[in-house]
Amino acid sequence: MERRAVIGIYGAGKVGTALARLLVGAGYEVRIAGSPRQTALELLVSVVAPGARVASPDEVADADVVVVAVPFGKADTVPWDRFDGTVVVDAMNYWPPIDGTIPAIEADGRPTSVIHADLNPRARLVKSLNHLGYHEMEDDALPEGDPLRRALAVAGDDPDARAAVAAIVDDIGFDAVDLGPLACGVLLEPGGPVFGRELDADELRRLAERRQHAA
Repeated sequence: MERRAVIGIYGAGKVGTALARLLVGAGYEVRIAGSPRQTALELLVSVVAPGARVASPDEVADADVVVVAVPFGKADTVPWDRFDGTVVVDAMNYWPPIDGTIPAIEADGRPTSVIHADLNPRARLVKSLNHLGYHEMEDDALPEGDPLRRALAVAGDDPDARAAVAAIVDDIGFDAVDLGPLACGVLLEPGGPVFGRELDADELRRLAERRQHAA
């Protein structure tokens, strides 16, 4: 039997632990690292994400696929230099009501994942898992073929990385829609046409295509 990928998650908050529960339920080995200021992290994870293992940031970086789910303003605390050749999922959102206004992001104007790609151009960065709420991850996960199954998008410049993340999305209960290049991740950001919307695969694909053609 083919070995499942080991998934590493940076961020033991609501998004990271909800995702960890889904991944463990789908049969993945999950390593999770939280903030050094989080107390009793192992106890927390054992209660809210049983089966996931608390690991050091370096152990998480050594996973086959890494998910970055820290608060947006803490993105640079993650060891991006360790991600050469690694499939990395950017599940973060820049949301000024939560993060405050970050002048550098406002002035840049590029999609946030494109900005993050500069932190290590050798990482195989994919934007996904950010356009639904943490509470919806488990509530909306459904088996393959269910007519009510919700879709999640993947965007990245590496086709094989997109395919790897799409397979994980499918395993945890969602239909994956490949949007193509990383710049298309702007459609998934807060204020974008996909963010926060319950869409099936056809609806998500059509909405993304309409917005791309209008751009």
